[in-house]
Amino acid sequence: MVGYCPICGKPVYFGEKKRSLGRDYHPLCLKCQKCNRQLTPGQHAEYDEKPYCTHCYLKMFGPRGNR
Repeated sequence: MVGYCPICGKPVYFGEKKRSLGRDYHPLCLKCQKCNRQLTPGQHAEYDEKPYCTHCYLKMFGPRGNR
């Protein structure tokens, strides 16, 4: 069974997939949507079904603190 990459929408075959947070990605598609850093499967965060590195995720969506 072939899955589809949530980033590019193309088929992801077994030999090339990177599985992370329940989805199959192409290795080059699994990158932070903000800074484009390559991500390690399972070692990143998601927001609105898009992957982000921990740094960008916290900066954009984390707690804001006192203002």
